[in-house]
Amino acid sequence: MIQGLIFAIISATAFGSMAILVKLGYDAGLDGAVMMQFRFTYGAAMLGCVLLVKDRRLLTISTSGLIKCAFLGFVVYWLQTTCFVTALATIPASTTALVLYGHPVAVTLLSWLFLNMKLDRTVLLSLALVMAGCCLVFYDAFLREVEWTGLMYAFGAMAFFSCYLILVQVMLKDTKPLTATFYVMLFAAAAFTLSGDVGIWFAPTRATLIIGPALGLIPGMIAVTFLYLSIERVGSAYACIFSSIEPVVTLIGAVMVLNETVVLLQVTGTALIILGIVIPNARMAALRRSAARA
Repeated sequence: MIQGLIFAIISATAFGSMAILVKLGYDAGLDGAVMMQFRFTYGAAMLGCVLLVKDRRLLTISTSGLIKCAFLGFVVYWLQTTCFVTALATIPASTTALVLYGHPVAVTLLSWLFLNMKLDRTVLLSLALVMAGCCLVFYDAFLREVEWTGLMYAFGAMAFFSCYLILVQVMLKDTKPLTATFYVMLFAAAAFTLSGDVGIWFAPTRATLIIGPALGLIPGMIAVTFLYLSIERVGSAYACIFSSIEPVVTLIGAVMVLNETVVLLQVTGTALIILGIVIPNARMAALRRSAARA
């Protein structure tokens, strides 16, 4: 459980930077599809180099595994990410994030319905604390009038991401996490290259040379790899709960990079999120100690 928690926090920290980088990219005049083209292409290239050095056998994948990765990267991930960056272009980042961070509830319910996950009081309490914390962290999202189309895109991102996490657990359980990560990112890169701008590679600018690799490394290779590692160890529902540290990272990044202010409600929300993550781990540790004594 602890290892899954650590991997989820690393993934969430990396994912949390994406909203900040995308906002900076929009300010620099970059298109959302182009930014995701950079994210997945650079990410796949970086991870491919790592696998070549680490163990070339990790690049080997079965035909059925390749087909599953193609579906996840070319279809599901493309839909989720497109909805997310489109929402960021039309409504505030905090509103988009607030809607997206409803996915722990959706994934837990889906795991209960389809993966026989037990919904005990600890899980429900953890979810309640996490969702209350997210609402406080993004409290200002409730105070804004937002464009309904952007809101629909945000809900679409949440729905597709929830389905994606369940599908990863079910479809790629027999595929090594690093192998699955590489091929999913590779197919996502192909999808966004087709919907983005192939010519952008031949007309580099300062923004593309800085933001592009940053998107590929941080919310790309690092975030997706450690998410898969976390799901492999604790399942998609717990990985989502543990990944709820992500809005805290986004909030810190917004303060440090975008010069946004933090109020007491947001600090309280941060504390609730951390408490919601600690509770299931503390319970698991107590159960293991009891089992060891027995």
